[in-house]
Amino acid sequence: MLRSLPAIRPVHRRPASAAFTALAIAPLLATLAACGGEKPAASGGAASPGGPAVQFTEANWTPKREADIPNDSMGASIRRGLYLLRFTPESLPNYATSGLRCTSCHQEDGLKVSAAPLTGSHARFPKYMPRTGTTITLADRVNYCFTRSLAGNVLPVDSREMTDLLAYMQFISQDVPTGYKLTGHDGLISMADTLDGDVARGEALFTAKTCVACHGADGAGMGVLPPLWGAKSYSIGASMSRIERAASFIYHNMPQTAPGTLTPQEAFDLAAYINSKPRPDSPAKELDWPLGGVPKDVPYDTRSGHKAYRPPPLLPRATPERAVVPVPPRAAAGGATR
Repeated sequence: MLRSLPAIRPVHRRPASAAFTALAIAPLLATLAACGGEKPAASGGAASPGGPAVQFTEANWTPKREADIPNDSMGASIRRGLYLLRFTPESLPNYATSGLRCTSCHQEDGLKVSAAPLTGSHARFPKYMPRTGTTITLADRVNYCFTRSLAGNVLPVDSREMTDLLAYMQFISQDVPTGYKLTGHDGLISMADTLDGDVARGEALFTAKTCVACHGADGAGMGVLPPLWGAKSYSIGASMSRIERAASFIYHNMPQTAPGTLTPQEAFDLAAYINSKPRPDSPAKELDWPLGGVPKDVPYDTRSGHKAYRPPPLLPRATPERAVVPVPPRAAAGGATR
């Protein structure tokens, strides 16, 4: 039976049962079992054992939404997962310890293509992650969000809350063939040009472009509007701490009242200013990219030889021992693992 965690306030709990557990885990096991399959073509071609190929055309596909959640035990898990996305710190204060929530980055309940969409995630994992130098599961990826983007702690993989989050991600990925990469599968959209962000210009723009209206002059956020720096913001180990990644999010999604009105240079200037500010440390960050290939704007040193790019002041974590996701073993010569 899955182990429950404390304090999930916005979600109505119902006692877990063996039947519910089986229903919640079934789609996850099916995804893992199918992970050895061949990636289908963009407009169809997924092999169907014992039958004709199943056609998939992304242009004709739409993700499921809250109104589509079924009224059964599986639907209860899916709905809890959705509410965990929306109310992460309120529901999981021991794990999401910052002022951010999942939907701070994964906007529109994880459906917005320009804001690191979660759609199709079940079709893409397990997958190789260069930052870890090994293949990770979707639960591992969720925990990297908890420990780095939310500057929090590892959520137990065998908890009901992790199962609920994965159930929601599977639900919005329904009918996407295993291995298929939907639009937005790389997370934030790569910027066409990597520009040199200017901190001084970014500071002036922070007020001129009304960023202060939602995030405050001190960057601490307002209510559910996320803090951009300080002890309650994302850690240095988050992708958003890279200037190019932050510039992409800003350019495609900000300001919320008028997205698309910033120039690429303004987005880079704002990103440079925001990421120059103090933020939580990320324990064991020096072990990232063990096989090399570190993006040039990663703001911390790594043992693979990268030197920090514009590193910000760092703030200590309250529970650093709980903020490190165990790295899965890598295959070595002869089939051994390490």
